[in-house]
This record gives sequence, structure tokens and C-alpha cells, in this order.
Amino acid sequence: MGEHEASGPLWAGRLEGGLHPDVLALSQSLDIDQRLLPYDIAASKAHARMLGRQGIIPADDAAAIVQALDSVAIDAGATDEDVHSLIERQLVAQLGDVGRRVHAGRSRNDQVATAFRLWCRAHAFALIQGTADLQAILVNRAHVDGAAVLPAFTHLQRAQPVPLAHHLAAHVWSLQRDVGRFQAALTAADVSPLGAGALAGSSLPLDPVGVAADLGMASSFTNSLDAVSDRDFAVDLLYACTLCLVHCSRMGEELILWTSQEFGWAALADDVATGSSMMPQKKNPDVAELARGRAGTAIGRLTGLLATLKGLPMTYNRDLQEDKQGVFDQVDATLGVLRLLSLAYEGLTFEVAKMRAAAADGTTVATDVAEGLVRGGMPFRDAHTEVANRIAAGERFDSPTPEEAIAARKGPGMPGVVADQLVALDGLIAATRALTAPSL
Repeated sequence: MGEHEASGPLWAGRLEGGLHPDVLALSQSLDIDQRLLPYDIAASKAHARMLGRQGIIPADDAAAIVQALDSVAIDAGATDEDVHSLIERQLVAQLGDVGRRVHAGRSRNDQVATAFRLWCRAHAFALIQGTADLQAILVNRAHVDGAAVLPAFTHLQRAQPVPLAHHLAAHVWSLQRDVGRFQAALTAADVSPLGAGALAGSSLPLDPVGVAADLGMASSFTNSLDAVSDRDFAVDLLYACTLCLVHCSRMGEELILWTSQEFGWAALADDVATGSSMMPQKKNPDVAELARGRAGTAIGRLTGLLATLKGLPMTYNRDLQEDKQGVFDQVDATLGVLRLLSLAYEGLTFEVAKMRAAAADGTTVATDVAEGLVRGGMPFRDAHTEVANRIAAGERFDSPTPEEAIAARKGPGMPGVVADQLVALDGLIAATRALTAPSL
């Protein structure tokens, strides 16, 4: 073997012969974990710099490794077991024995956990910003079209009149909670496991705290066993994505209803709708249906990772190779759906006359009529019964108007003061957009 040739799998040692081809095929994960490459490179640079600072390897070797890492890339036809093997193979190809020094005091267990955490941290931030983009579009539509009146629903039956701004703001508030969950997932991922080694650290004089600082991570691990086996941060991100997609699914369902001929309350722009290969008249809300469909798959990914983790003894087990694909796909789906809904709402046309006609059917103000009787001294239960009987007899109420009913509801969070909500939401969205992205 020449000095610049790789020496087989990183774990090659006491085992004789090569790995059975079928086992190798099942074990390889490069096609999935290659997405970790820039984060694994960043962690490897931080580790190499630490090895040099601590005198574990010569400073010149550390500098050479850091420089060589800049040229590491996924090469065509690579058959490495994983992205970590690819990095070390290319370092050895460039630097010979110097490249073999990079793994001192490190295992693939803490290496992959670090790269995965860095990936989750970066993408949690992207999700925060993607959510804020959708929020901003909804709030803008509330500012522009929010005075329109529609009936809100319970049990999908007309209930009480509200301004469109109040309805759109309800979605924005649910997305604001998603922002909070993505921020929590980012914080959960922002802990460096480097230095934990395979599971019990190293006798070499490592500096895990310094490595964490070098990576811009909030802290280093507090228990080496937990550091290499913990995937709570991945579950946190999966859950945050799942609930965000559930919220998006509800919005998608609403768009499907509102744009149907039966409702006719809204119309999608042509560039976010599709037609039929057979029926010329069709204009289909595929964008909303895809948002709804992605949520079902998302729930499956979340339960899948939880099922994988539930039976694992301490510490690292190869089952954890299955942790990344679902997270990658979940994040991709969530970012995609947030973008789709942003496009849909940005170009949506509201049919405000049809909305108001539904709100002014003479029944949606029934509660207001009953409360008027209460103000006159009648017990509410008696007022409720009287108004119910009048509606059953065919009476419809033209007073108060839907607008008057809305204006009468001025308590905090109520539809009559929705302008206050929009001001608050504008401030929250601006604060989110002002956040600084984590750096490698």
C-alpha cells in the first residue's frame, strides 16, 4: 500500500477479510449522509485545530489538514461506507500519514452526532425564516383585505361573523408557535458532542469546550454516554416540522373548501393551480392538497424515529443510521409546503361579496340578539331558548348587522380589535427576520 492510499474501512483491524458485498450494500449510507458533508468538514476542521492547539499533533500538520479539508468533495462514483470515510480517504490521498492523524481522540460516533446537530441547527433556522415568510404574507393580506366579513365556523356550520383579518391572524398565531418550536429545536441541537469519542472520551488531552466554541455552538456535552446516543434534538426538529405541517394541512383544507364552487369564497392564481388531462373545465387546488398530504407522511416519519429509539440500550447502536433520512425528508417537505402556501396566499383572490352574503344570512348574529335580551334583564338560558324558537319558526335577523356584531366584541384577542393583533404580529415577524443565522 502506497503512502497516499486509503487502508479500507475506518474500523478495519482485528477482522479478517473483506465485508460481504450484501452486508456492505446494506451498511453504506453515503447516498444519504452526504448532505452532512459541509458540517462534517466544519467539525473536522475544529477538531484538527484543537489537536494542534493541544499539542496532540504538530501544528503544521493541523494546519495542513484544515487546508486540505477545503478541497474535500463528493467524487463521482464514490463507494465509501459513509461521509466520514470519504473525508478521511480524501485527506489521506492528499496528505498521506498526516491525513491519518485527524481521527485522534475521535470516533465516528461523536463525529456523526456533531455533524447531524450542525445540520439540524442550520435547517431549524431556515425553517424559522420560511415560517416567518408565510406569516408575513398572511398578515399583509390581513392588512389589505382584512375588513371583509365572513362567517366563522364550528362543526363546519356557520357560527358568528368575523373579519377576514381575524381569521387570517388565527393562522399566523399558530405559525408563531411553530417558530417557537423551531427555535427550541435549534437550541436543543446547539450542543457539541465532539470529545465524547466512541462513548467514554479519550485519554488524550482534548478540549471539547474549545471545539464547541470554535463551532459557534452554545455548549459542550455534559455526559459522554448521552452525547453519542442522544437523538432528542432530531425528534424535536421532526416534531416541530410535523406540527407545522399539521397547521399547514388545515390551511390547505381551508383553501380547498374556499376555492370550491360550493363555497366560492376565493380563487387561486393560475400559476399555483392545475388542470385535468380529461376535463377541460377543471382548475384544481393541487398546491393545497399537497400541503395536506405531506402532513400525513410527516406523522409517519415522527413515529418511525420514535419507534427506532425506544428500544436502544446505551449508547450508540447502528440503528441510529436510520435517524437522518426521515429528518432530511421532513425538513425538505416542510420548507416546500411553507413556500407553496406562501405562493398560494400571495396570489389568492378573495370573493368578499360572497363571504359577506354568507355572514349576513340572518342567523350568524343570533348570539348577539340573545345577548341583547340579556342586557334587557332576561336570563341567558331564556334568551337562548327564545331566539332558537324564533329561528326555528323561520325568522331571520337583520339587526345587528355582521359589522355591528363584530364591532361589539372589543376585548383582548377579539375580532373587534383585530388591528391590535396585526400590530403585534408585525413586530413578532420583524423580530424573527432580524435573527442571525448560526455560522459554522
